[in-house]
Amino acid sequence: MATDDFFRARLDGMVDPQHPLAVLARRLPWSQIETSLAPLFARKARLGKSRDDADMFGPTLVVAAGGVSRAGRPRLPIRLMVALLYLKHAFNESDESLVERWSENVVWQLFSGMEYYQSKLPCDATQIGRFRRVLGEAGVEQLLKTTIEAAVAMKAVKSVELERVIVDSTVQEKAIAHPTDSRLLEVARAKIAQLAKRAGLQLKKTHEREGRTLRRRAGGYAHAKQFKRLRQVVRRQRTILGVLLREVQRKMT
Repeated sequence: MATDDFFRARLDGMVDPQHPLAVLARRLPWSQIETSLAPLFARKARLGKSRDDADMFGPTLVVAAGGVSRAGRPRLPIRLMVALLYLKHAFNESDESLVERWSENVVWQLFSGMEYYQSKLPCDATQIGRFRRVLGEAGVEQLLKTTIEAAVAMKAVKSVELERVIVDSTVQEKAIAHPTDSRLLEVARAKIAQLAKRAGLQLKKTHEREGRTLRRRAGGYAHAKQFKRLRQVVRRQRTILGVLLREVQRKMT
């Protein structure tokens, strides 16, 4: 295959053309995506400031620092950043691991519009987050719409399958401790002591040292499956919490 660089091989000659990402790179309307997203990343024109100036014809009013500024580093190609965003969500990668894998993967570089392999990182990992913030919700919806249209054009999905949306409402169980658990009893004791101190109430005893000791003992008894001793520790923690509550109520009234 002809190449402009005699010492390097083109990526399209190194990758299987039937690879899913290679096929998707040829089918996606990249020019349409870049045209729709270009206004979001265009440099904004500034109004500038008016100031008085003088020349050979007399005093005049000029506008300084107006127009579109050309200062700063040029932006990265929109196709590259869109491809990185797509690869991040498709392969469930973090920003840091994404740029590292991209520098080692020739298929990802072909999908991003590169012609030759490059071993350096495509960008700093923080630039992906900034690109995502500038893109906004409307930009992400536009990318999703374009991807769905490309899938329908490739006959990967049928348009009939997109008429109904199935939402999975399965809720994953979370590790929520029971209200009478030893850890929550210790948290309640510490919170009551903290709030009483903030309100200016002088407590006889906050049981801070004993509370930490009981919490540690409860964890050891639970791990060793010594439930009788565990119940004794929890009972003592309830007693301490009740003593603090009653003392705070008396002093508040």
